[in-house]
Amino acid sequence: EVFEGHGEPPGRLLAQAQHERAFLRDGVRRVPVRDGRIRATLFLPPGEDTFPGIIDIHGLSGGLFEHRASLLANHGFATLALAYYQYEDLPQKLTELHLEYFEEAVNYMLQHPQVKGPGVGLLGFSKGGELSLAMAAFLKNITAVASLNSPVAVMVFPLCYKGKTIPTLNLYEQRAKVTNSNILDYSDVFIDPFQAPGNQSLIPIEKAEAQFLFIVGQDDHVVKSEYYATEVCKLLQAQGKKNFQILSYPGTGHCIDPPFFPFYPIGNNPVFHKRSVLGGELRASSKAQVHAWPQIQAFFRKYLNDK
Repeated sequence: EVFEGHGEPPGRLLAQAQHERAFLRDGVRRVPVRDGRIRATLFLPPGEDTFPGIIDIHGLSGGLFEHRASLLANHGFATLALAYYQYEDLPQKLTELHLEYFEEAVNYMLQHPQVKGPGVGLLGFSKGGELSLAMAAFLKNITAVASLNSPVAVMVFPLCYKGKTIPTLNLYEQRAKVTNSNILDYSDVFIDPFQAPGNQSLIPIEKAEAQFLFIVGQDDHVVKSEYYATEVCKLLQAQGKKNFQILSYPGTGHCIDPPFFPFYPIGNNPVFHKRSVLGGELRASSKAQVHAWPQIQAFFRKYLNDK
């Protein structure tokens, strides 16, 4: 509803419309998953066929986010929305992350009778993208990774796998800037992982056999995602690899949701727990959402169905 004027009480009603989005199309099944340590929800497209499988991993906000996974199931993908902390009996606070947990989720998907193997796709946002890149580097059967504004080095919490630990990238909170609106900007608090030779925090994605799609907002104020994606692709190229592509969106901040989700340029920083700049401008961010969503589907359709 659109009303005349500003403030309370509202002026006369100028226009109204109703917009409805179907998160579960007819026949799509929502299956809660409590398998071993895994806490997740599996969305299965209609029918008894096998479908390309995707694991959807969100950022450091915690909890279980189902919206993206359900929408992907509407488009023919068996999609597992995976929680990894602050949900049910999962850890409420993180001190480190263990890749074995995510390996369980991969194995769960590959053993499911309606998931088409031999590999799965990963869709990761922010910290979830970092985890997805690490999964591709260290685990088997990862075929395609779509990374949304994610780090390419381990940040905030160390990552452990089979007795080895990848340390975190150093950060300096004092580098945070205060904007004119008294909102904090944390875009410069992490050191540059490409400037320190032999940096142990950098994820060795050159070891991965997966295809990579890096989706980045050029105005991301949480992660230097465009710079990270560009530099890591240079490293892959230097090794003769061509398993990557970058979609880079001007005027777009940290959050790139499916189309027509609300725009939020300011939010709670999940690391520092303070209101901070996420970045982006309304029109550009909206266009990026509309453009990126079918690109993500086409990417997974190409690499998960060809196998």
